[in-house]
Formats: sequence, structure tokens, C-alpha cells
Amino acid sequence: MFHPLVLSLFLYFPEDKSEYIPAAITFFIFLIGALLTMRIIIVVSKREAKKAKELEEQLKNQQNPY
Repeated sequence: MFHPLVLSLFLYFPEDKSEYIPAAITFFIFLIGALLTMRIIIVVSKREAKKAKELEEQLKNQQNPY
């Protein structure tokens, strides 16, 4: 299927494992950023859903005053 020489062009496994530290730090920074962004989107979405529900009730009450 794939020749090992072709795969070796894309894979790099350093002998010195300390080279993984900057990649791990970057990964965790982006992971935390992604989780915070997701949380903010959920909070804003719930707030907007609440506003929409209140507007819907207000419009319903204006159409049926009794």
C-alpha cells in the first residue's frame, strides 16, 4: 500500500522527548480556549432562547388579551 519511505516523510518521532513539551503546552492552551468558547456560546444561546420565549409570550398576550 504505502511505501515506508513515503510515511517517513510525514512522521517525526524525536529521540529527545522534551521536544513534545511545547506542542503539549500549545495543545492545552487551544483546548482551554475551545472549551471556554463552547461554554460562552452555550450561555449566550440560553440567554437568547429565554429572550425569544419572553417575546413569544408577550406577542401571544397582545393577540389574546383575555
